[in-house]
Amino acid sequence: MSTDDKIGNTGDKLKGKAKETAGKAVGNERLEAEGRADQAKADLKQAGEHVKDAFKR
Repeated sequence: MSTDDKIGNTGDKLKGKAKETAGKAVGNERLEAEGRADQAKADLKQAGEHVKDAFKR
């Protein structure tokens, strides 16, 4: 996995966490759900990168 991909995925996960926290703070369930979805998407991309790395070896 390239460093750029790793940084990008971590950034996406942090953005999702921020959205989730903001949603909880203001009582916006939709924003909270979007944050959780963004985090899940980042985790999925990270897992895909790990699979690609495993096949490169």
